[in-house]
Amino acid sequence: MIRVLLVDDQPLLRSGFRALLDIEDDIEVVAEAGDGQEGLALAREHLPDIALMDIRMPVVDGIEATRRIAADPDLAGVHVVVLTNYGLDEYVLDALRAGAAGFLVKDIVPEDFVHAVRVAARGDALLAPAITRKLIDRYVTQPPEPPPGPGLDVLTDREREAVALVARGLSNDRIADRMVISPLTAKTHVNRAMTKLGARDRAQLVVLAYESGLVTPRRP
Repeated sequence: MIRVLLVDDQPLLRSGFRALLDIEDDIEVVAEAGDGQEGLALAREHLPDIALMDIRMPVVDGIEATRRIAADPDLAGVHVVVLTNYGLDEYVLDALRAGAAGFLVKDIVPEDFVHAVRVAARGDALLAPAITRKLIDRYVTQPPEPPPGPGLDVLTDREREAVALVARGLSNDRIADRMVISPLTAKTHVNRAMTKLGARDRAQLVVLAYESGLVTPRRP
């Protein structure tokens, strides 16, 4: 059972999301919150697999709530997926850096929304296609600054190759095909890279790959 926490200051939207998720046999909405502070408290209480988090909320916004969840060892199993109406802006980039596992725009079709929850629960990076395109465009037009923390020189050549393929949006199976290795070995390379770079999940590997210059952005 995938346990979901809804954090959004609009009750009508929360009700809509709950209605979509409650009809699924493998998904359970365990709690709802109207701001980031309440959401953080409920995350600690219920330990959900997924926290669907609005960005702009009163009291504590979604970025700060995401940062606090990512920094709390007791919440290491909570994957934050940010919900936004706004497409790509500085809020989105800041939330990625804060530890968000991915993004969804609120006009997503219901089937894709439910699928996205399952993808995030597996620990895979989740970036809506429109946001991914804009993210790449941002790195094309604005040269990235080197990220803080360990550099990519801590990685082996195979780990660097795996990270580059993650940044291109490839799954572990497709990475395995490209590198001519087993899916388990591909997963091991990705997980070791995450550990060495201090990345919480695959979404942060994507950011690090672009910010470090490992991947050269190309327009879709």
